[in-house]
Amino acid sequence: MKNSLKLEEFGQLLLSVCAFIQLDYAWWLLPISLFLPDLSIMGYAINTKVGAWLYNFFHHKLSAIIIWGIGYLLHNSFLELVGIILYAHSSLDRMLGYGLKFNDDFKNTHLGWIGKK
Repeated sequence: MKNSLKLEEFGQLLLSVCAFIQLDYAWWLLPISLFLPDLSIMGYAINTKVGAWLYNFFHHKLSAIIIWGIGYLLHNSFLELVGIILYAHSSLDRMLGYGLKFNDDFKNTHLGWIGKK
């Protein structure tokens, strides 16, 4: 089952790449921007609750879809790009076993504990 879920996330990552190709941006922008959502980890400098909320906002696929949808409706390719990057990044993270965070610890995710407890 674990491999099946990773394969599903890989498919969603490929879907994001296909969506990106439809936009009029240079190809190199996607790989450079792919890890920008990880800057949300800086919220953990305040505390774990703020860190988890900020991290989860930028790593939740529904946030990505809403941002992309607003961009699509407004004909704003930048918002579409942001949504696609957020979605692609979230898919990559899930594929690698990193999930949405709980408030108590960065390593406590909806996919299980990261590393050794």
